[in-house]
Amino acid sequence: MSRRCELTGVGPMVGHNVSHSNIKTKRRFMPNLTAVTVPSEALGQSFTLRITNAALRTLDFKGGLDVVLLKARDEVLSARALKIKRQVKAKLAEAAA
Repeated sequence: MSRRCELTGVGPMVGHNVSHSNIKTKRRFMPNLTAVTVPSEALGQSFTLRITNAALRTLDFKGGLDVVLLKARDEVLSARALKIKRQVKAKLAEAAA
């Protein structure tokens, strides 16, 4: 399982540890990933996703999984999130028709 957020696509970044004497050594900044069960209002079921805590706060702010998935670009979403997005789009199109 990769260290990448399923909703935002955030992954590990590289940088330097800088000591007091200004010696720089390479390090990796890992994203703060959490396995969260998130409900979908449109589908009426819950999904377990591995997302960052920042993405979880975004879910709360924007109003749920469906809203965030519909506005997200397909390139940053994981395969599982893309599948959920397609299901939500189909369900909303079915409800509109």
